[in-house]
Amino acid sequence: MRRIRQPLAVAWRGSALALLAASLLACGGSDRGGDAAQEAADGSAGKSAAAVRDTLRRGNGPEPDTLDPQRSRTDASFNILRDLFEGLTAVGPDGAPVPGSAESWTVSADGLVYTFHLREGLRWSNGDPLVAADYVAGMRRLVDPATASPYAGVFDPVRNATAIVGGRKPPDSLGVDAPDQRTLVIRLEHPAPYLLGLLAQPGTFPVHGPTLAQYGAEHARPGRMVSNGPFVLRDWVVGSHVVAERNPMYWNAAATKVQRVHFVHIADPSTELRRYRADELDFTHTLPASQFAWTKEHLPAELHVSPQLSIYYYGFNLTRPPFKSQPGLRRALSMVIDRDRLATSVMGVGEAPAWGWVPPGVTNYTSQKFDYASMPAADRVAEARRLYAAAGYSAQNPLKVEIRYNSGEVHNRLAVAIAAMWKESLGVEATLYAEEFRALLQSIQARQDTQVFRSSWVGDYNDAFTFAQLLQSGFGINLTGYSNPAYDALLAEAMATPDLARRRALLEEAERTMLAEHPVLPLYFYVNKHLVKPWVTGWSDNVMNIQYSKNLALDGG
Repeated sequence: MRRIRQPLAVAWRGSALALLAASLLACGGSDRGGDAAQEAADGSAGKSAAAVRDTLRRGNGPEPDTLDPQRSRTDASFNILRDLFEGLTAVGPDGAPVPGSAESWTVSADGLVYTFHLREGLRWSNGDPLVAADYVAGMRRLVDPATASPYAGVFDPVRNATAIVGGRKPPDSLGVDAPDQRTLVIRLEHPAPYLLGLLAQPGTFPVHGPTLAQYGAEHARPGRMVSNGPFVLRDWVVGSHVVAERNPMYWNAAATKVQRVHFVHIADPSTELRRYRADELDFTHTLPASQFAWTKEHLPAELHVSPQLSIYYYGFNLTRPPFKSQPGLRRALSMVIDRDRLATSVMGVGEAPAWGWVPPGVTNYTSQKFDYASMPAADRVAEARRLYAAAGYSAQNPLKVEIRYNSGEVHNRLAVAIAAMWKESLGVEATLYAEEFRALLQSIQARQDTQVFRSSWVGDYNDAFTFAQLLQSGFGINLTGYSNPAYDALLAEAMATPDLARRRALLEEAERTMLAEHPVLPLYFYVNKHLVKPWVTGWSDNVMNIQYSKNLALDGG
């Protein structure tokens, strides 16, 4: 039975400086892993679990939203689906695309036709032959309006995809076909240099037709799901874990080193750390910021920190007051946020302050910044106060706003710090509201109760477009409701041009255009943070933060 955490609603009305001080002190984290008695109890259970070396135990963050590849949208879901299924391509140890179920491919000179050649003898987990038409079915299902996939928009480059998503053409008109059982051809409307990376994502995974026909939307459940990856779904205990077992039908099953994988769902990083220290996990999903310094000092050989193509941000609900048609107010709230302090003092685990939207390190791109990024803090605050007053707010009539976020130590600490900055500089009265992650997603999508909400975005492929598209009008995961014809036109032109230099310039201009309107509040760029047990081999840090369980092995422990 699904258990939802009780929301925490706190109205911050006191001294803003006191609130900020409290948020900064919270980073010190004298807990160092939790209560000793609890650790002793956890440790005895952990030793028993650690003795079973054929099971990989992965910390996987919050509960996955779904295990339906075409409907999934969260990192927790993607981590599992990449083990249960395999795309035409996969992500290599360096984050670049590598062959998956397709052993090779060719690209036409104009970049508009991709021809993939599947490996010989591919099979589904139930033994049925896996053919190119199964990939066609998965891609058609992705763009079919009946699926209501939040990721349908990512397939825009494929011929007729946009018209199909908009209900103007049937799904079978998609520019994907299978001339024979081992050949798949994808025809594009315009060049898409990132297509190979996109095809490693769950939305493009194949569909087992008979299972989908029998169970419909309920096909992605234990005992029903038929998949083509190195593991098969065996169990899902909501609020606890997902179990996947080795798939003997996988084309490279002989290379899979572990018999099963436990994806353990722990939303709170401090709890996850305690379980890791009790040897109940082989690696963590993340680390609690408040205990990063302790971890770095005491577990340096197990600590993995590396760059990641992802951003933590606050979004404005642009479909309702007070932020609809108020770019000046949104700009004011952004200008008084000290992102450098958030990254160093509140977080302090290597994150970079985000004064723009697209993270640094993206291939063939220069990240853009707000026009006030280098402005002295005092000047920023003075301009923000002017904009705040122009929007109709004052000490006598303060903006009252709710910050909504999913429950968790980091999210709460950041919300406290930002509320303090808004209060101190502008007099804003912010109420903090925390809820379980899936409940937060529902709140954001409803666009009724949310005003300011916490979210993040992890690049699906190493290209600026994966970040730019998130704020495109009508895109399924455009959470703010941002719609700007000028921005959309720049993205459309960038998609249409085969000139990579011109494409880069257009995407950079689009980012500047969007930043000027402040539909989002970028806060910081993530780094990958994991603790990995010494007995885990095959680990590879990469900017995509992807670890396939098939590549990992357990050596003793």
